[in-house]
Amino acid sequence: MAKCDICGKGVTFGIKVSHSHRRTNRTWKPNVKRVKAIVKGTPCHIYACSRCLRSGKVERAN
Repeated sequence: MAKCDICGKGVTFGIKVSHSHRRTNRTWKPNVKRVKAIVKGTPCHIYACSRCLRSGKVERAN
């Protein structure tokens, strides 16, 4: 679910390094919101990241 329907931004993976340099896996999730938007002329719910919402790539429906 943590994937933007507009730009395709999803979960990224990396390694968490503690002070003693023990390494464990971790994830970064995008800031995805469920919004009501106009897609192909009809309003429907989509998942959009905050960057797409802020830049105006999503036309919101009321």
